[in-house]
Amino acid sequence: MIDPGQLKTRLVLQQPVETPDDQGGVVRTWTTFATIWAQVTPLAARQSVEADADGATQNYRIVMRGNFSVTLAHRFVDGARIYTIDAIRERDERRFLEIDAHLRVF
Repeated sequence: MIDPGQLKTRLVLQQPVETPDDQGGVVRTWTTFATIWAQVTPLAARQSVEADADGATQNYRIVMRGNFSVTLAHRFVDGARIYTIDAIRERDERRFLEIDAHLRVF
């Protein structure tokens, strides 16, 4: 069982908005869906190269109340940090969501 007092980090939950770019593609922007309290726990980190850019990926577990419909298309923002969602699980009889996310560090 999760202690609600452990939800100490304020995160912005964003959803993508895609608009046509008049050339057959889309332009993706992000809009705020909700502002939530969460527990953010760092997990393993790994060094990687993505699109010729050196950097590292830090994995996190984010726990939040389960009163929002979150999908893999959403993301979390904490200041300059952008957490990409990898997996979502329900915990404690759907009262909480446990989310695996990663943060790309350059």
